[in-house]
Amino acid sequence: MAETAQQYIQRILGHVEGQDAIKVQGKTAGRLQKAVHGLTPRQLKWHPEAGKWSIAEIIAHLADAEIVAGWRMRLIIGANGTTIQPFDQNVWAAAFRYNDRDVRRSIELFRVLRENNLEMLKKLPPETWDNYGMHLERGKETIAHLARMFAGHDTNHVLQVEAIATRLKKESKTPAKAKSKRRNKRK
Repeated sequence: MAETAQQYIQRILGHVEGQDAIKVQGKTAGRLQKAVHGLTPRQLKWHPEAGKWSIAEIIAHLADAEIVAGWRMRLIIGANGTTIQPFDQNVWAAAFRYNDRDVRRSIELFRVLRENNLEMLKKLPPETWDNYGMHLERGKETIAHLARMFAGHDTNHVLQVEAIATRLKKESKTPAKAKSKRRNKRK
């Protein structure tokens, strides 16, 4: 059963409850870089199960989502009450061949876009945080709400990347340990 818009919002915001959305967003690129450190290109393109994205796909999605975030917030700041279009992330993943993208370049693109968006948010007057757009699937979304949603979205995907990376790193060490034990038994 597909998740409703309200369930999605609750799940995503649940990742950042009680946290500063700007601080969470500021740490995302570093967390991604740390998680993928030492992984091979093949590992970065590995799918943990059928229908689940690889690390390469998740990070490419985050970079494209940051373009969306910047555009939506700028649109709302310039035209309070404007309509916000949704996008189909799976169509984008296929059309833009996320799994073929270089992960380190995707992280760098994400980092630059995020720094730019955070700089914009830090300079907003307090009253502008209440400006809103009407998302066609989720309803009214203020700048403050969008900042929390993107922080939660980050956390959701960073946790996925970290879990996949941990699994891959653990699995890549297992054969080496087994080989080492076999060699020691022969001595």
